[in-house]
Amino acid sequence: MESITNAISPLLESGLGNLAAYLAAHVLLCLVPAFFIAGAMAALIPQEAVTRFLGRDASKAVSYPAAAAAGSLLAVCSCTIVPLFAGIYRKGAGLGPAITFLFFAPAANILALVYTGGVIGVDLAAARFILSLAFGIGIGMIMALVFHADDAAHEEATGGAFAGPGSGRMGRGSLAFLLLWVALLLAGTFKVAFLTGSAFELTLPLGDTRPWQEALDALVPHDAGRGEEGVSVQGVALIALLAAIGLCALKGFEHIHDGFNGWARAGLALIAATLLVAALAVRESGSGLVVGFTGKFFAVALLLVALAAVARKAIAREDLQAWLWESWRFIRQIFPLLIAGVFVVGVLRALIRPEWIEALAGSNSVTGNLAGVAFGVVMYFPTLVEVPIAKMFLDLGMHRGPLLAYLMADPELSLQSILIISAIIGRRKTAVYVGLVALFSAVAGYAYGAWVDGSPPLLVALALGAFIAALALAVSRAGASHHAMPRGT
Repeated sequence: MESITNAISPLLESGLGNLAAYLAAHVLLCLVPAFFIAGAMAALIPQEAVTRFLGRDASKAVSYPAAAAAGSLLAVCSCTIVPLFAGIYRKGAGLGPAITFLFFAPAANILALVYTGGVIGVDLAAARFILSLAFGIGIGMIMALVFHADDAAHEEATGGAFAGPGSGRMGRGSLAFLLLWVALLLAGTFKVAFLTGSAFELTLPLGDTRPWQEALDALVPHDAGRGEEGVSVQGVALIALLAAIGLCALKGFEHIHDGFNGWARAGLALIAATLLVAALAVRESGSGLVVGFTGKFFAVALLLVALAAVARKAIAREDLQAWLWESWRFIRQIFPLLIAGVFVVGVLRALIRPEWIEALAGSNSVTGNLAGVAFGVVMYFPTLVEVPIAKMFLDLGMHRGPLLAYLMADPELSLQSILIISAIIGRRKTAVYVGLVALFSAVAGYAYGAWVDGSPPLLVALALGAFIAALALAVSRAGASHHAMPRGT
């Protein structure tokens, strides 16, 4: 019994440590705005505004490039993209364009591409962009074809399912409200000097606070060289604020259709306070806690004031209630799965050693590229963090082909994302999506690796074309047989 306890204890510690580090570092300035953006999409955007550009009957020449273009601007993690995907899908976007958005946004957004080019090489960044764009649109089209009947049923079901304006045009107040939330998301995620640098610092006279961090490091051990993150003193405060928000949301947002009670108002105030605290730069010192007021803090504060003003003057009370209800519904559905997924990934991290993957992926083989994909599933890193991790594996001897397969799969196939996507579109569609992403990522890595190893570009292009043609033929036949099957998810 003691041996079993000794074996399980490190796994539980790794899972809980990974969860604590995640909640302290990544949920707030990314995921919180994403939930409220998804809620605004569901409650405030007219059905026709979504279906005109992203609906299943919209021109493919418009809908798929529009989905990719929207995703390219959002430098956020896959767990942040998923609520946005849920928002546009439930609002009436076709399955194909919604899937293209889901795939392309975390895999090849502008910031990820620039960072990849600077750290690893322009050639790999270009391959990541071109193949992610082509394969993202391809995966979306395949999903739309295979699940054509389900997509039609979804379009019919979403025809009048959401609260919001009834006309095809979005009101100016609602549009301003949504854009301000998007700006808040971008301000919280962009890593540029004027946002991350501190304008001035204040020291809270709390004595020597360095032992506080040392105690947290002992409680949540981590290896920064492997991309693992611990829990800071600031992180502890943020986790406490998240717990308080959850309590207020349960008491207030759950009953928001009955009106704004004290719990709901307290929840909104705590959300604003949490975003502001998350935007600070806090470090420990021998004389106290040093608080840096960053450009990000002032940007978040300004945007919160603007949001409050627009909500008060330009949004009807019933629309605000609908927005909070839709946001809370997304949180209830997605957040528990996110928590479970992050915990399990932490457990897997303690079991799987990166050296194993490097040993498998040292050459551009089918096994090596599949290993790169598998590594992306079980060793999820937040957006941009996967780039220095990829550089580390490149230095250890991983081939550039499997490295690209990892970079394409890591943002898409993390365990928590798979769980959440399954809750949104169903297990059968999710299984097909996961299989397609794994297949296309491995093929992309193998093709790029072949080019790196000296294969003629024309030969690589012809091989890719033959693969796509064969897959299109197989999918067309599968889609034709699927149309005769009963609808379901």
